[in-house]
Amino acid sequence: MSEGKVVDVFTDGACSGNPGPGGWAAILRYNGHEKELSGGEKETTNNRMEMQAVIEGLRALKRRSRVRLHTDSQYVKQGVEDWLEGWKAKGWKTASRKPVKNQDLWQEIDLLLVRHDVSFHWVRGHDGHPENERADALARASVPR
Repeated sequence: MSEGKVVDVFTDGACSGNPGPGGWAAILRYNGHEKELSGGEKETTNNRMEMQAVIEGLRALKRRSRVRLHTDSQYVKQGVEDWLEGWKAKGWKTASRKPVKNQDLWQEIDLLLVRHDVSFHWVRGHDGHPENERADALARASVPR
């Protein structure tokens, strides 16, 4: 694919309390078009909402795509880039042989990564990045009251 054939996905999660009610959001941008997705759960964690945003953003893609996924979550970025393969090789156990937290969502992300060519890009949260600020606002607005 040429550089122009890239889908940018901007994700964020929010939680009121941790655990507590939470929201997620994803903004998809491709070829001048933009789509916003968001949702929430009554009882969750911030990390789960960050992961759910990634899942929903990738699920929304109708065909195999080259994706630049922008997240302010080091947990998600490191999980995918540094830990995921090791967890799978160890039967979903950490280096200390404990069960991987959020295994259900990591497995879903793993399945979605096979469908697309995804590169992860970390952005500093709450630092004026326009799409991150928008995703944050959408996620916060989706937190169940």
